[in-house]
Amino acid sequence: MTYVELLAQLFPARRFGVVLGLERMRAILDRLGHPERQLGAIVHVGGTNGKGSTVAMIAALAAAPGQQRQRVATYTSPHLSCLRERIMIDGAMISEPAIVAAAERVRDAGGGELTFFEQLTAIAMVAIAGAQVDVTVLEVGLGGRLDATNVVDPAVAVVTGVALDHEAVLGPTLGQIAAEKAGIWKPGRPAIIGASGLADAVPALVAAAHIAGAYPAVIDDLAIAAVPPVGLPGGHQRRNAAAAIAAIRALGLPVVAAALATVRHPGRFEVIEPPATPIGVPRVILDGAHNPHGAAALADALRERGERPVLVVAVSADKDVPAIAAALAPAVRAVIATRYQQDRAMDPAQLAVVFGGTAAPDLRTALAAASAIAVAHGAPILIAGSLFLVGEARTLLLGAPTDPMLVTDPPARGSLDR
Repeated sequence: MTYVELLAQLFPARRFGVVLGLERMRAILDRLGHPERQLGAIVHVGGTNGKGSTVAMIAALAAAPGQQRQRVATYTSPHLSCLRERIMIDGAMISEPAIVAAAERVRDAGGGELTFFEQLTAIAMVAIAGAQVDVTVLEVGLGGRLDATNVVDPAVAVVTGVALDHEAVLGPTLGQIAAEKAGIWKPGRPAIIGASGLADAVPALVAAAHIAGAYPAVIDDLAIAAVPPVGLPGGHQRRNAAAAIAAIRALGLPVVAAALATVRHPGRFEVIEPPATPIGVPRVILDGAHNPHGAAALADALRERGERPVLVVAVSADKDVPAIAAALAPAVRAVIATRYQQDRAMDPAQLAVVFGGTAAPDLRTALAAASAIAVAHGAPILIAGSLFLVGEARTLLLGAPTDPMLVTDPPARGSLDR
């Protein structure tokens, strides 16, 4: 099987949608010889926002020079432009031969009956186990309790915070969503409760930790104030960093401050400076904020830095678009609404009405319109609202590695299999 053939194999698995539950994962991992038990010390990271940034910080801290553990792997989702981004080993994307070899093992064990995310999770566990790493940082895909990643026995679990998102699947209330996120707590293990969500959810996370027999540790203002300089902009990233530091300490590792100062995470307040941008396009900020809480954090980061950009926005139709607009639109000087090239994207004309802007049919056209306004005002362009849009922007503006076939997660629909 080639890498392109792997993409073609995974694409039809999207038809299963998002099916939460652990039975299928446990069965295939048993047939594969339990690679989930061969991942080194595991840090399991869930939460509504900040998961990806927190994973990046934990990985950077765990791999910092001088650490007793050196080999670090991460598994994250979704990817921006290349499926291989999801599996990083020693800071580099997994190679095509390595992911194909892992996929063949999963296929031969009956992986074709799994959902898209289940297959990828099994592939990641096989590949990372084969790399013999010391630390693996796993990001929850959706929820936590019934997420495909929740088949591991982590050394420490982190919930970055809880806010409203995916209510149709996880439940309409903050308490219900918190209960699903807290499903990654394990008895006898540290449970790090971050500050990157709504404060009202914290008591539920603490209570769930006690019920599970885990040891809760809540990130508070003192912990955030003690965070050394962080390379990722915004006060919300200091909150994420505090959770990452707590996880590293729970592993028994020292905190190497220089690792936080230099950490980068593509698509999270990622700044592209001219001349890297195409001619006529000014400085560009990429941020995948895709729900109201994430949009508010992005708006705060813009205000902290004195930025008032021209926004190019695309949002998935199943999101709380009015709330995203209410948080983000006041922080920008103009809005160009567009779409990413998938069916899940909201129609640009409808999106423009909600945001109070104008519409463009695609990213390239939107960038041209935004550039004219931005240049006239000496302002940057902000591309936000969807990680899928950010992925397209990284391909267009940076020539980022991009798969020849678009294979992405299906939309989250349905209800929990309780």
